[in-house]
Amino acid sequence: MYAIVKTGGKQYRVERGQTLLVERLPAETGADVALEPILYRSEDAVFDAAGLKKVKVTAKVLAHERGEKLRVFKFKPKRGYKRRTGHRQELTRIEVTDISMGAAKAAAKSTAKPAVARPAAGAKSSAAKPTRAKPAAAKKPAPKPATTTKPPAAASGGEEQEDRNGS
Repeated sequence: MYAIVKTGGKQYRVERGQTLLVERLPAETGADVALEPILYRSEDAVFDAAGLKKVKVTAKVLAHERGEKLRVFKFKPKRGYKRRTGHRQELTRIEVTDISMGAAKAAAKSTAKPAVARPAAGAKSSAAKPTRAKPAAAKKPAPKPATTTKPPAAASGGEEQEDRNGS
């Protein structure tokens, strides 16, 4: 029996008694934490929303730790630009204490869709068929705005050049 849980933006496959390192959780050391299940697998796989509401995955916080140091180096050639910084991720070590599905088998069978009774092919139903609504008439496109034409340019271009040349 195992479950896939989501915490800290990542997904983990967990089993009872397993310890793992996850993103920092806002809980004290020794506290119990409920993890969000995405999939539960026992005899049957459960991954629908209604079934997952019944699944409980609990874990105990063992310790808060920091990950190993990552070096971040920025460099731009031919400019004399170099920067070196570091980063250590905040982590939480947890131990999965319980994976359980409460009242799952009886409820799962009762929530199954019942078979829909269909009339025989030769028998006609007494209910009238609903009429379909007519589709709305297609709208005409909006008329294009009238374009205005520019008056022809004056042929005085040559006179201006003469004035500028000083002749």
